[in-house]
Amino acid sequence: MTVIARDLRPDVHADLDGFVAVRRLVLPFMLLSPESVAHEIAHAHPRSALRRLVAEEDGEIVGTAEVGIAYDSPEPGQGFINVYVHPQRTHRGAGSLLARTAEEHLAAHGATGFYAWVLDDPANRAFAEGFGYTASRSAHFLRLDLAHGTLPPLATPPLDVEIRPGSDFADDPRPVFELDAETMADEPSDIGVEFTDYADWLEGTWQHPLFSPELTSVVLVDGRPAAFSAARTDDAGRYGTVMTGTARAHRGRGLAKLAKNDSLHRARAAGFTEAFTGNDTGNGPMLAINKWFGYEICATEVRYVRELT
Repeated sequence: MTVIARDLRPDVHADLDGFVAVRRLVLPFMLLSPESVAHEIAHAHPRSALRRLVAEEDGEIVGTAEVGIAYDSPEPGQGFINVYVHPQRTHRGAGSLLARTAEEHLAAHGATGFYAWVLDDPANRAFAEGFGYTASRSAHFLRLDLAHGTLPPLATPPLDVEIRPGSDFADDPRPVFELDAETMADEPSDIGVEFTDYADWLEGTWQHPLFSPELTSVVLVDGRPAAFSAARTDDAGRYGTVMTGTARAHRGRGLAKLAKNDSLHRARAAGFTEAFTGNDTGNGPMLAINKWFGYEICATEVRYVRELT
């Protein structure tokens, strides 16, 4: 049986469905859809050198990879490679072929560092180490049962605080962009992020097919956005928090809790049954907030790094 690696064809439904099927098997706690994959390819920043690869065995998609340059990082040359193989199609060369193809692509675009997320189990870690990668930081995936769990009661905001849905900013999302940019800059990561391109953020975040402005909650202090919890949803009753943060000047007041609690309550009222999120293991404050809500760790991944000389 022959395994080949090639680019995903975003205009071919079978490719999109196959890509999503593999990813959902390996990462059931991450939200994606054929529409979201096609959108991300169509609206990729030119400097990202983004590619979505598939490994195909006798006409069946058995592996996937996403590869590109972290163009919004203040440190140039940082590339990312995330390889996932169908659990019943491992040890047939698909993962190795995808990894080699991805590395060649990044090297051709001047990358000097390769960063890969790997699920924390012996086989995956050994695979990364076999390619010369070394373990760096780690992160948790967390799950909350919205259908049967108990959320903290909604609290009355202080007099200077107001909570509004993200959809209220539909005519002008720039204040949400500015808040997202400030909070993302402080996220623990081995690849820094600087949001400076508003048009790119609109396409990649605000107009993303899974983004839900209706379930995103924005906390205003004296009429200005100070904290938010950004939500995505899919057609399987799943809700995900992709970012929760507070502007530096307003931290320590519990505003992130207010935003996330408001969003979670509205997600449950809208019929969503599962909530997912993710946190760097070094992000103690956010892990504590999610534990307070009742989230439980459902998986851990490790960032592996390979520096080119």
